[in-house]
Order: sequence, then C-alpha cells, then structure tokens
Amino acid sequence: MKRTLVVTTLVLALALGLGNPSANAETVRWKMGATFPSKLVQLGSLGKTLEANIKALSGGTLQLKYFEPGALVPALELFDAIKSGSVDAGWSTPGYWQGKEPALALFSAVPFGPSAGEYAAWIYHGGGEKLMQKIYNKHGLHSLVCGVIAPEASGWFRQEIKSIDELKGKKMRFFGLGAKVMQKLGVDTQLLAGADIYPALERGTIDATEFSMPAIDLNLGFYQIAKHYYFPGWHQQSTLFELLMNKKKWDALSEQHKAVLKVACLANFTLGLAEGEAIQSKALKTLKEKGVQIHRWSEEDLAKLERAWKEVAAEIAAKDANFKEAWDSLNKFRAEYSVWRELGYLR
Repeated sequence: MKRTLVVTTLVLALALGLGNPSANAETVRWKMGATFPSKLVQLGSLGKTLEANIKALSGGTLQLKYFEPGALVPALELFDAIKSGSVDAGWSTPGYWQGKEPALALFSAVPFGPSAGEYAAWIYHGGGEKLMQKIYNKHGLHSLVCGVIAPEASGWFRQEIKSIDELKGKKMRFFGLGAKVMQKLGVDTQLLAGADIYPALERGTIDATEFSMPAIDLNLGFYQIAKHYYFPGWHQQSTLFELLMNKKKWDALSEQHKAVLKVACLANFTLGLAEGEAIQSKALKTLKEKGVQIHRWSEEDLAKLERAWKEVAAEIAAKDANFKEAWDSLNKFRAEYSVWRELGYLR
C-alpha cells in the first residue's frame, strides 16, 4: 500500500510538471517587488507564503525573493519597473494599475461585484484570465491571479456618517473603481499605499480612509484615529491579487517552472479565501473592545452608491474598448451564473 501511495503521488506530481528537478537544472532567481509590507496580514503574508512555496515546489531551482515596498522601486512604480525588466516580478493587485489601463481594475475588485467563488469562475472558466493577459501582454507583461480575500469594510471616519451625502467634499483614501464612484458623489479621493495611510490620516491630509478587511485594518491601527467603521464593503466584495511578471522572462521559463508558479498561485488563492474568512470575527471583537463603533450603510445609501457605480462603468466603457470588452464579458457571465446562484444557494 505504501508503494502504491508513493507511486500515485509521483504520478500526480509529474502530471503537474512538479517532478524532482534535474540535478543539473539551472537555478532561476528573481527579484519580486511588492506593493504590500510582508508583515501585513494576508496582503503581505500571502506573498511570503508564495515565496516559500515556489522554492519548495521547485526543489530550490526557482526562487522569487520578496522585497519590501520601496526596496527596489516605489510601490506604485512596479508596473513600469517590471515592464522594463529592471524588476523581474511583483506581488500586487491589478487595481493599482488602472491609471495605465482602466480595464485592469476589473481584475482586482468590482463594486457590487461577485463574491470570491463567482469571481474565480469568471476568471478561470469564463474568459476573464484570457482578457487580462491580452491587456498585460501588450505592455510586455504576464500575470497570474495569485490570491483572493473576502469582503472588505468600506471606510473609517472620525465622526458618524448618517448619510452618504455627508461625504461630499471630504478627502478620502480610496482604491480602484470604488474611488471613481466616490468621486462622482463629490469625494476628493487619493490612492495611497498601505504604509502611507496612517500618517496621512493622523496629519489630517485625508479625512477618512478605506483599506481592507477588519483583521488587516486592525493591524494598521486606524482605530486609534477614527472610531467609526462602516460596512458592507460595497466596492470590494472580493479582491484578487497577482504575481505580475516580465513577459519575456515568463516565456523563458521551463514548462516545469511555469507549472510551479501556476500551482503555487492556485494554492495561494485557496489559502487566502479560507484564512480571510476565518480571522475576521476575532478582529471585529478586538476592534469593539478598543472603542470602535460598527455601522452599516442604509439600503438607501447603498442604492445611491450602486446607481453611481453603474454610471461610472458606462462612462468608462464608452471611452475604453478594453474596459468595455471585459465589462461586457463579466456582465454576461454574471447573468448566466445568476440562475445557479438563485437556485443553488440559500438567501
């Protein structure tokens, strides 16, 4: 029986392209810049897990060294650095690059968008990944979806917000397509990397912020300045992360090393979802003990936000062909998926 198990394991490993590396295989060493600090719950720790798993799966013949934000280039300059080849790869999320390509935001987080399972279905089986590669490839880049986290919160505020209309004129850190929605409602949004948010909030450079889910926000200490915490995260019901690579360097990898990266990223996706769902309740309890007041947007406010989002999506689609193609694809998939969602899941 032991022999059968060993043989079966080896067959599976070989089928995945993860057999024992050749004794004389050349070791590939890449520098992997990051947009998130490695000690940040999930956003950074998943990147460190990826680093370790790639080395283990390849038997040490493929190594991606995680570099902290700013160690190689400023966090939000990774796109150009990887494109030029000065950095091999990056641990990030496509939404950071919407200034380069608006459509990339759709492969990161979509306002009033899909949960993690539905998102993964579109990415892997509904044509999403192919559309993403089409956009990246024209920039000399290649990306693997490499993680996901569950819903985020939608903001930290110093005072209670009784209506979404009260946000008009405020300066707020906001990410991705959600920022476009807030701008339509009169909010002055800024995109700041994680490490820059607390000092900006403390100095009053921004009035409010959103960043991530409770366990991550707790880690960054926003509760020390703002005590009012709002849900649900209408702008990010699930968020995808990526391993972004220079395409020429990706193409030059052996088939085995490509398989290692693909399998490691799929494992990261699973781990990210499971861990994210497991750690929020304890974090919320801790935040409440620290005096944080938890709020939920009214149905009226959520309806205003959704109407604004639909306007934003239509405006961007009218201006950008890549965005329109991806947006149409996602909507078509979600319409078909809704039949299964309504029948298969409890409401």
